[in-house]
Amino acid sequence: MIRDFHQPGRSPAFACEGMAATSHPLATLAAVETLRAGGSAADAAITAVATLCVVEPAMTGIGGDCFCLIARPDKPVWGYNGSGRAAGAVTAEALIAQGVTTIGLDSIHAVTVPGAAEAWDAILKAHGRFGLDRALQPAIRYAEQGFAVSPRVAYDWAEQAPRLARDPGAARHYLANGAAPKVGDIMRFPALAETLKAIARHGPKALYEGAIAEDIAATVAARGGYIRPEDLARHRGDAVAPISTNYRGLDLVELPPNGQGITALVLLNILETFDLAGFDPLGTDRFHLALEAARLAFAVRDTHVADPAFMRTPVPSLLDKGFARSLARHIDMTRRAPLPKAPMPGSDTVYLTVVDRDRMAVSLINSLYSGFGVGIATLKSGILLQNRGACFVVDPDHPNAIGPHKRSMHTIIPALGMRGGRCELAFGVMGAHYQPMGHVHVVQNLVDFGMDVQRAVDLPRAFYEGETTQVEAGVPAATVAGLTARGHTVAVRPSPLGGGQMIWIDWDRGVLIGGSDPRKDGTALGY
Repeated sequence: MIRDFHQPGRSPAFACEGMAATSHPLATLAAVETLRAGGSAADAAITAVATLCVVEPAMTGIGGDCFCLIARPDKPVWGYNGSGRAAGAVTAEALIAQGVTTIGLDSIHAVTVPGAAEAWDAILKAHGRFGLDRALQPAIRYAEQGFAVSPRVAYDWAEQAPRLARDPGAARHYLANGAAPKVGDIMRFPALAETLKAIARHGPKALYEGAIAEDIAATVAARGGYIRPEDLARHRGDAVAPISTNYRGLDLVELPPNGQGITALVLLNILETFDLAGFDPLGTDRFHLALEAARLAFAVRDTHVADPAFMRTPVPSLLDKGFARSLARHIDMTRRAPLPKAPMPGSDTVYLTVVDRDRMAVSLINSLYSGFGVGIATLKSGILLQNRGACFVVDPDHPNAIGPHKRSMHTIIPALGMRGGRCELAFGVMGAHYQPMGHVHVVQNLVDFGMDVQRAVDLPRAFYEGETTQVEAGVPAATVAGLTARGHTVAVRPSPLGGGQMIWIDWDRGVLIGGSDPRKDGTALGY
């Protein structure tokens, strides 16, 4: 379907050789330049994500985590879990004894070991032609020489400026004269540039051992946290076997727990029991059904998903289609049902995808969790610390309870769409707890409603927070009225839901088709 060129919007990007889609033009350009220099999609993806850690600092950083899926023709899909762990000395019982019953986004106990740098190195060693020394060069250049702040980046920065001002390291490195930069201002991160140079020269051990690790541990310890240098030294990510479900002929591939990708698969299994023929993509029926199914799927997540070593219910049982049918029976299309508690509020992440001329498809996501993570940066090395540990439960009897060297339930999830064993779609949707809902939203736009990749990410979204159904401003007034009539308390969100990138591989014509979410500053670009 050709879009209406009278209306605002953008067309999908089309190319034949290679393509990248990221949330920032500088990262997309760095990825495409890497492809044109002979790098693989993996080389381009790591180059892009490192660049994003500089030019989109509220959304991601080297103090965060990374997850990745890679599809190569005639090979099994390869997955990597690059999430960090809690400190070896922390326990739920110890926190309870201190009066801590939940781990807030600004709590020092939310800081976990950063997993990104080790993951980048593992991805390049498994699938790259270049090394970290080359992949980090654009990021180093922007950190050292400066970059112009783009509009969405400035918006996110200003929102978080009061949190940054409370921390000496964050204020030193990420504010300009005590304030967030404005659109078009030039920002430089000299300390982060030196840290990136050390990683480029010595590999990830530069972060996990020695002076930088000691700087991270000392920053945490000074505020009463538990992470020590030995916690960083022992960090290793894991290559993992992906999980999947089939939705109307398309195999949706996600990473297994501790990630929440299983939530998207459970949600798709529920929705597959309903006939969406005749639904308006922006109508009340579509959104009501998706919201009711989501609250069931997220209840499954909040009950079961944890560090896989501590999960009590096997993944195949949660993905069973019969289980999904039993959940679907709880949905009433005429009214909002009283269902279990809602997911937590949103947070910040970057997602990108790259496909090269050999049709290696990379789906990668990197995150600090909340905007600028916990709001704390190391004074010497300029690293923003993540607050992923806020996803832990302070309850010794829960599988997702915080504990020594445990990984928390994790929100960031890359995805692939496969058909006949061949990758057709590399995609992801940012937005913390919204991400499974976002995956399902765009998949339905493609599969059920026949949209192209750009229209699929453009279409207005809805989610829920607590008892409130939150809609983007583009959801029609008649749909809002229809949801209200079915018992939803509806509010328009002050900011949009997440962001997303997609690349569709048209194998028959040898064409790559990319889409980039207008909710961010990014672009899809190929050659």
